[in-house]
Amino acid sequence: MPFIAQLENTFVEKSDAENAFAMAKYMRNKFDFFGIKTPKRRQLLKEIWKENEQEVATNIRSIATLLFEKTQREFHYCAIEILTKELNKNYKKEDVKLIEKLITTNSWWDTVDGISKNILGQYLTEFPDCTASTVSKFSDADNMWLNRSAILFQLGYKDKTDFGLLKVICIKHKSSSEFFIQKAIGWALREYAKTNPKAVKKFVATNDLKPLSRKEALKNLNYA
Repeated sequence: MPFIAQLENTFVEKSDAENAFAMAKYMRNKFDFFGIKTPKRRQLLKEIWKENEQEVATNIRSIATLLFEKTQREFHYCAIEILTKELNKNYKKEDVKLIEKLITTNSWWDTVDGISKNILGQYLTEFPDCTASTVSKFSDADNMWLNRSAILFQLGYKDKTDFGLLKVICIKHKSSSEFFIQKAIGWALREYAKTNPKAVKKFVATNDLKPLSRKEALKNLNYA
């Protein structure tokens, strides 16, 4: 695809070995990087995207899938940003399969969190009838990143948050020894506390959460 080829050629040309080393180290050397920092990467993506606007709009799902299968992490970030914009209010029900694939491909917090909030979260606002089945499947999965996405997808929902559902998911995973699950529980609760602090305080007080989850949930509430 011309868009992907042009993006790759540009990223190779603009690569920075020193930055790439530092960025990979920050991500525990789980991924390779071109070493292009976010503002510059977004500028380059915007320019190339505009030049190939029709191709991207027509082939968005296949482009995102191909980008996610590439080695360098910058490609994965681009895929998320393209999907977030192109599919907003344009999702199809079957896109849940694509979302699951992206969450479980080259998984780490930096991509999973963006997908959870900006893609899965938006998808479920467009297809609320799919919420129960999708969240149940992701929450029950053996894959920890799917579990995390089920906890985090309501970030940004504010007063539209289904706190009952969030509580169920938090309780299901509250005994997890996984750092990323404990952190997600605390983060989701802390975010909802901006809307309903009393409800979050009560939930934390009446449930035996892991210390990290509790600490994160109550971080801004001055609650002992």
